[in-house]
Amino acid sequence: MSYSPNRFGSWRQAGRYAARILHGEKPADLPVQQATNVELVINVKTAKALGLTIPPTLLARADEVIQ
Repeated sequence: MSYSPNRFGSWRQAGRYAARILHGEKPADLPVQQATNVELVINVKTAKALGLTIPPTLLARADEVIQ
């Protein structure tokens, strides 16, 4: 199970930063930003191999379920 920033959102933000730098802004002047979109990924196959049971309510909340 993993709860982490959305990787596509992170790539998009990196592109925005690169564009700002290419347009002349100094990297040191750019703000540090924290991810606002996160996703929950659950690997059911690994959970079963470890003898864990994932509640259906948690599976329903997951953004991605790996079978």
